[in-house]
Amino acid sequence: MESPIERIYISQTAREQLIKLKRYTKIDNWNILCRWAFCRSLAEPSIPSPVPLPPNSNIEMSWQVFGGEIADMLLIALKQRCYNDGLGTDQETLAHQFRLHLHRGIGYLAGDINLKKIEHLIIKGVEGIDQG
Repeated sequence: MESPIERIYISQTAREQLIKLKRYTKIDNWNILCRWAFCRSLAEPSIPSPVPLPPNSNIEMSWQVFGGEIADMLLIALKQRCYNDGLGTDQETLAHQFRLHLHRGIGYLAGDINLKKIEHLIIKGVEGIDQG
């Protein structure tokens, strides 16, 4: 499945938050942390605020690197979320909403005072499944 998002650019603020998450969780790969963050934001019922997100850090990755083996599933989840939120599913909307969800999720994970190691990410994920 072809993604409307070719390159993913991270803001400087999100980069700093990802560095904190890497330190706590010992997860070395940006893409893994970004997947967790994206899914964390999708689990939130509200629509992300349309805030400006400058691509002003040195972190960037392709959609395939971000999504890995589950790239198609993540794209389907994004399309479904945009549809559920009453937004379009055109390429521009998908790309914009992806960026908003990714950055919101990074902020949520970095701001979680209970997230101090990888096990806490797993517990959060299981709790989210149980509530769904």
